[in-house]
Amino acid sequence: MGDNVQTNSAISVDCVIFGFDGVNIKVLLVRRRTADPLYHDRELKLPGAMIRENETLPEAAARVLEGSTGLKDIYLKQTAIFSDPKRVDESELDWIGKYHGIHTVRVVTVGYYALVKLDQGMINYTRRQGAVWMNVDDIHNLIMDHMDILSDALTVLQKDILWSPIAFKLLPKKFTVRQLQNLLEAVFGIEIDNRNFRKKLFASGILIETGEMEKNVSHKPARLYTVNKNAVGKKKPDVVKIFTI
Repeated sequence: MGDNVQTNSAISVDCVIFGFDGVNIKVLLVRRRTADPLYHDRELKLPGAMIRENETLPEAAARVLEGSTGLKDIYLKQTAIFSDPKRVDESELDWIGKYHGIHTVRVVTVGYYALVKLDQGMINYTRRQGAVWMNVDDIHNLIMDHMDILSDALTVLQKDILWSPIAFKLLPKKFTVRQLQNLLEAVFGIEIDNRNFRKKLFASGILIETGEMEKNVSHKPARLYTVNKNAVGKKKPDVVKIFTI
């Protein structure tokens, strides 16, 4: 490169925050911040931010997550780098210049995904922040390349669930077998054979029966279970097979 080429230091993080409501996989979306009247409430995006000079990428992502959910120390994983020179349009670059004082012709962003337990407290908190939880299958249009960031994060999540016990991070501390099955069906977009799934699940030893039943449900209450952390920690082959749909 010649000496006249400008070095670009505009880097951001964008976070795909997954939650599970017992039936559907949801993603937290926020409104695009802009004073331009051409952009109104239909403009949704993933939570994100420019990194600060004194923080690492993971620290920036953790800051975005805490601001969006009020939570610290939740599961967070880097997915991919998005560096298309044209990924950010001129109106967004102009806003970045006015809001951050950064004058640049491009922004490189690093994708992350996080997993949170989607209880009523979390829903109330994010609602107060002006954010919305949407079913993954219902999200068809986000600003810039945020659909690509979301799609990539979902693919990484699917791979991670097959080979690790992270699925339980989306479930309540005490959950039913049906909730676990619903979660896997939602993540992979498939229908699982109930009988075969339960057979493999109970044979694995990764569940501990609590002796409790569901409460305040309109159907026959189901048994509640917790995770056998000793079993999943060993990553035995029979545990992995449960998630190999």
